[in-house]
Amino acid sequence: MPKFNIAGHRRIFFAIALLLIIPGIICMGMRGFNFGIDFTGGTIMDLHFEKPVTLPEVRTSLAKYGLDGSTIQLSGAASGVESSENVMIRTVDLEENQRKEVMASLTQDVGSYTVLREEKVGATIGGELITNAVLALVISWGLIIVYVAYRFEWRFGVSAVLALIHNILIVLAVFSFTQRQIDSSFIAALLTIVGYSINDTIVIFDRIRENLKLHFRRDGDIEELVNRSIYQTLTRSLYTVFTVLFTTFALYWFGGETTKDFAFALLVGFAVGCYSSIFIASQFWIELRNRTDQRSAAKPAAVEG
Repeated sequence: MPKFNIAGHRRIFFAIALLLIIPGIICMGMRGFNFGIDFTGGTIMDLHFEKPVTLPEVRTSLAKYGLDGSTIQLSGAASGVESSENVMIRTVDLEENQRKEVMASLTQDVGSYTVLREEKVGATIGGELITNAVLALVISWGLIIVYVAYRFEWRFGVSAVLALIHNILIVLAVFSFTQRQIDSSFIAALLTIVGYSINDTIVIFDRIRENLKLHFRRDGDIEELVNRSIYQTLTRSLYTVFTVLFTTFALYWFGGETTKDFAFALLVGFAVGCYSSIFIASQFWIELRNRTDQRSAAKPAAVEG
């Protein structure tokens, strides 16, 4: 038996999860989310400056009005060139007086320019698309249960999906608490987190299945078997997550402003996914196995009575 009984302390890990998820749900209900212009619509300004400008120059000017998170693109710049005369800016919806102040600030801070295009646009991700995305996610969870039930057993599939729900709720809670912007890249981050987390969980489940076949007796200690399986795959799990986290942290630290929220979601999701794979998913499986075994044992007793 390993020194630390992970499976035996599963109630503690469940309590930690609830301490994160319940306040997170309350925060989501009270504070909501900071939806980006992909969800809320916004203003597009296509500008032609008299001299080449850089992204940091434009973003610094916009930061005076809290618009440093806007989407800024250099148009017509050659590969490897970090400046251009043509700049497209997409911000949240601006009132007329706000727009005039922002454009005056750009003239003062960056340089003179000509307005090529200026218009208000609607949200690119509507309510129907959000509903379809949630529906697709639920269907994918159902398919995961079916596939894992076919390859392993249904309790593994249900446990894996419960761990995925745990991961997504915590990521959503962190974004609600920090009020980081949620846009289309956040949806991509969530899907990436789901794919990464299920892969790590399946590795542990596969080892549990192997040990069940090779080393487990019907009256054996299921907690000891799960602990053995987790520790046999622990080095692989940690090496994998740290490698991914180092890469994602580099993207967060050295990447542009437009990728920071995406990278931050990945950082939180990958860390939580590693935690849930080790401390949550297999513990759910133990609970489900114990409950089904108890029901199976109770049925013959009821028949005899």
